[in-house]
Amino acid sequence: MKAIIFLITVLCAYSASAKSQNPIGVLPVVNYNRFEYKADAQTWGIGQDKNGILYFANNDGLLTFDGNYWKLYPLPNNAPVRSLAIDNTGKIYAGGQDEIGYFFPDKNGKIRFNSLKHLVPPGERQFADILGITITRNGIFFRTSESIFQLKNNIIHAFDAPGGWRLLAEAGPSVFAVDKTEGLLEFKNEKWQSPINNPVPRDWAIAAITHYNKDTLLIATLKNGLYLLRGSALIKKTTQIDEILQNSHISCILEISGGRYVIGTPADGCYIIDRQGRLERKISQEEGLQSGNIISLLSDHDQNLWFGLGNGIDFISYNSAVTRIYPGKNNTLTSNAARIFDGKLFIGTSNGLFSTPVSRSETDISRSSGTFTEVENTKGAVLNLAEISGHLLLGHQEGSFLIQNNKAIQISSRHGAWNFIPCSPDNVVAGTYTGLQLLDYHNNGFKDSGKISGIYESLRFLAFDNDHTIWASHPYRGVFRLELSADRKKIIKYTHYSKEAGLPSSFNNYIYRIRKRIVVATGNGLYEYDQPSNRFKPSSFFRQAFGSQSIKYLAEDSTGNIWFISDQRTGVLDFQQGSSKQPFTKIYLPELTAETISEYGYIYPYNRENIFIGSGKGLFHINYSHYVKSSPKLKVLLRTVKAINKRDSLLFGGYFCNGTKITGNQNSEGVISLSNAWNSFHFEYSSTLYAQKNTIEYSYKLEGFDKEWSDWSDRTEKDYTNLSFGTYTFLVKARNNLGNVSGPVSYTFKVLPAWYQSIWAFILYLACLAFTIYLLVQRQKRRFARRLKKLEEEQNRLNYLHQLELDRTEKEVVELQNKSLETEVNFKNKELATVTMHLVERGKMLTKVKEELGSLSRKMNLPAGELKPIFRILGDEEKNEKDWDQFAVHFDEIHHNFLFALKTKFPTLSSTDLKLCAYLRINLSSKEIAQLMNISVKGVEISRYRLRKKLQLSTEINLFDFLIQIHG
Repeated sequence: MKAIIFLITVLCAYSASAKSQNPIGVLPVVNYNRFEYKADAQTWGIGQDKNGILYFANNDGLLTFDGNYWKLYPLPNNAPVRSLAIDNTGKIYAGGQDEIGYFFPDKNGKIRFNSLKHLVPPGERQFADILGITITRNGIFFRTSESIFQLKNNIIHAFDAPGGWRLLAEAGPSVFAVDKTEGLLEFKNEKWQSPINNPVPRDWAIAAITHYNKDTLLIATLKNGLYLLRGSALIKKTTQIDEILQNSHISCILEISGGRYVIGTPADGCYIIDRQGRLERKISQEEGLQSGNIISLLSDHDQNLWFGLGNGIDFISYNSAVTRIYPGKNNTLTSNAARIFDGKLFIGTSNGLFSTPVSRSETDISRSSGTFTEVENTKGAVLNLAEISGHLLLGHQEGSFLIQNNKAIQISSRHGAWNFIPCSPDNVVAGTYTGLQLLDYHNNGFKDSGKISGIYESLRFLAFDNDHTIWASHPYRGVFRLELSADRKKIIKYTHYSKEAGLPSSFNNYIYRIRKRIVVATGNGLYEYDQPSNRFKPSSFFRQAFGSQSIKYLAEDSTGNIWFISDQRTGVLDFQQGSSKQPFTKIYLPELTAETISEYGYIYPYNRENIFIGSGKGLFHINYSHYVKSSPKLKVLLRTVKAINKRDSLLFGGYFCNGTKITGNQNSEGVISLSNAWNSFHFEYSSTLYAQKNTIEYSYKLEGFDKEWSDWSDRTEKDYTNLSFGTYTFLVKARNNLGNVSGPVSYTFKVLPAWYQSIWAFILYLACLAFTIYLLVQRQKRRFARRLKKLEEEQNRLNYLHQLELDRTEKEVVELQNKSLETEVNFKNKELATVTMHLVERGKMLTKVKEELGSLSRKMNLPAGELKPIFRILGDEEKNEKDWDQFAVHFDEIHHNFLFALKTKFPTLSSTDLKLCAYLRINLSSKEIAQLMNISVKGVEISRYRLRKKLQLSTEINLFDFLIQIHG
């Protein structure tokens, strides 16, 4: 029987959940795990201050987040922080086991814990974890399981629990608590008492109490669902999730904008209901949460939701204009086509076509609830969807299809169909894998009229020019202009355009018809067709918008805005937000960066509230009207200032204070002065627009150093090094992708001069200067006294210089004489060389003559003595001493009486020895000496040997070097 009851309960729960389906648009979820924020996984409470900074009660302490930086502040005894509350001065009240107090910035803006334990009555100073904190007009209340402490007028009163405190909550002007024994109690007249005619059973486990309307409370119980408490009346709050809540206990509840309530559970995520109890949305792990265990909830200043989980922190941009639609259970399906048709949203994916009914009452289709079903007969890659003549055509890898009654009817199975363009009411041209195909529309249906002959290319991109002219492009083959015959069954003229026709490249060209222009999106901007020159030229209209950007995809919406994809970034030229100087505003959507289909991209701008963009996982939906209007006030915070040296010194911890209140600006007392050794600084800054985190850019300026503001960048830190002494003000501002700019936040500081740059140093410098001037005057007097003496010395110097001039003149004369002698010597050397060569040549000639005569005598068999007279004459001529005498005269003139000096030193030398010495002195070869002396080469060597003995030279001494050293 119990099993049957349990089964019925489960089925009821399932049916209840099935009654209301989630909206098809999945909200963006950002997960923060413990490794990112470097603290414990569990988050017990969440708060936000006036500056937008978030605070999390964590087992490791108080955790803060400003959009970019996480910081952890532990309690003095490192106890877990289980709850927190923030008052209007910026104090963050928190506590732990045996600790109670608040966090507040010190004079340097760094958060520190200020204990209030000394205010607790002495007998109550040992207590368990602080499980709840509530700030009311009647004081600040801290709950433990045994006591509730009231802080009022700097006095703490303790209220012991009759049976054990289970809950502490503020609802409207009242403070409520739940005791295990007494049930629901209200704090009145400085004590806890049961409300008059309290209808709530004492044994109910109440999970949360919150405000419902001015005289009604909403009570969430663990096991009994939701109730309304109005005076003494307890009314059951019926909802679509009553059965679910009986099985998934309520852990927390939060009222958000629009009279909606977020109900957290310990295992099944959370449910969002309206005042009528209708389920608007379920958010669980299927929607992207890290865990279904919801411990705490917060709706921040921008109506976004924060979830404190059992194993992390999650953020949901609840009011986001950007959502994601997943058509299949497998979220990994690539979605590259979409169309709203006949009250349904059709989404083409990499593995089939899916559809879901959409509510006609919802302007934003992503808020429609529904479940996608697969269109029959569409398995495989969907390439395109087009609405033509009131029918929905499907381009598929298997061909062309007509969609009727959630079923695909095949029109053509020839080839995969990329695209469709209507040419007339009766004809549709499809771009296929192998060219163009003609589809005829007749009798409310389409039929395949065959391939249009004349081109064989895969034509994914088509643009209609006129009734018989179609433009097409292939990313790697160029652009084609195709003129069709009258019956559109063949191409009568085919023109191919590539780099030679004006395009920047023959590759990556995509043809579109935008604003009644034929344009080509290229890797170097947009190009337009110029008919007179039959060429493509850079588009003057789009040059201002795109310049030389690489563009892959273009789509024009119904209002004339142009959507585009460029370098993995999606954007729009919004002509409704233009000005006289620029007719459009260029807006990028950073949320979609690198999220679109990487190959070519896909954008379907149905209307301003429904822009669909293809991606690798599902389909993005943009409510563009909401996107451009929903930008909250932009604010930038300076979070950290450090002085950098061998050890960093924290100058500013992120909070400006004015006495006991956190403010937004630095006061004059907060300007610090630093010694010259601390002249390098590190700044960190952030914006608390958590939903637009990826759209924020920053610009900074250091007054006293920078002349201009920096370029916009997504960097959130800046360093300055080696600043000179002076007063500096660091300013930083933020802007989002819509062009909204925040006011700047500033921080002023001073770098003191070094000791040698101080006033006392300058006084010392002046004294030194005066003393130096005195010394210079005295020195001048001494110089004047020495002047007369220097006049005489100057005269002597001039005389000395005159004598030096005479010596210099005489030296020049000597140098001229030496040059003349050198010239004469060179001339005589030449003359001697001439004589020597003459002697050598004559010797050669005489030898040659003697050899020829000897040869002639042998040939003619002359008697032996027939030519003897002639040989005697030639021998006498060789021994002629006149040539030697002439040579000796010239030789001694040039070589400073070398022969005379040699003969004087060595009287035993013969004339033949002297000749050999002379020839060796001028470095003649043995062969040349043999010819001059009329002896053989061997005879020369023997003569050299005898000469060395006469000169008494050892074998180590070179004969030539010895002769060179002899002078007359």
